[in-house]
Amino acid sequence: MPELLAMLRGINVSGQKKVPMADLKAVFDELKYKNAQTYIQSGNVIFDGSGKPEAHSKKISKKIKDTFGFEVPVVVLEKKELEAAVKKNPFLKEKGVDVERLYLTFLEKEAEKEYLDKIKLPDKTADRFVISGKVVYLYCPGGYGETKLNNNFFENKLKVTATTRNWRTCNVLLEMMNRKNK
Repeated sequence: MPELLAMLRGINVSGQKKVPMADLKAVFDELKYKNAQTYIQSGNVIFDGSGKPEAHSKKISKKIKDTFGFEVPVVVLEKKELEAAVKKNPFLKEKGVDVERLYLTFLEKEAEKEYLDKIKLPDKTADRFVISGKVVYLYCPGGYGETKLNNNFFENKLKVTATTRNWRTCNVLLEMMNRKNK
C-alpha cells in the first residue's frame, strides 16, 4: 500500500482543539489504516492506505468530528508529493537563507489560476513565498509567528484549505516515511 501523510490543521494550539496523539492514532486504527505513526503534537500522521488523498482527508476529518466534536481540516499527501516538495524548495538555492526560517504550506488542492494571478505579498514585509502546485514555499526571516503569510492568508486569497509545517518537520516526516521502506 502507498504511504500517506495526514496533516491536521489547528489542533493543540493555545489549548484549542485538544487531540492527544494516542487518541489520534486510535482514530486511524478505528478507520482500519495500517501502520499509523504520529509525530509531534501538531497533528502529523503517516499511515498506509490506498485511494485518492482527498477521500482520506474527508474520511479522517469526519471521524475526528465524530470522535472529538469539532471540525479539523485535514490535508493528505502521498509520499511522492512530500518528497517532491522537499526536493524542489527554491529557497535552498539562495545564499544566506536560514533553514530554520523555511516553511511549507500544503494546500488541499491546487489553487485556481484566477486566485493565483491576484495574490501578492503584503506591504512592508521581508517574508517571501513561491507557489508551486499544491505547495507554498515560505521564507520568513522573522519567524512564522510574526508573518502575515499564515494559513488564513493563503486560505483567504487562494480559496483552499492550507496547513503549514516548518522545514525540519517536513524533513523528519519524510525520513520517517523512508524508514518504513527498509
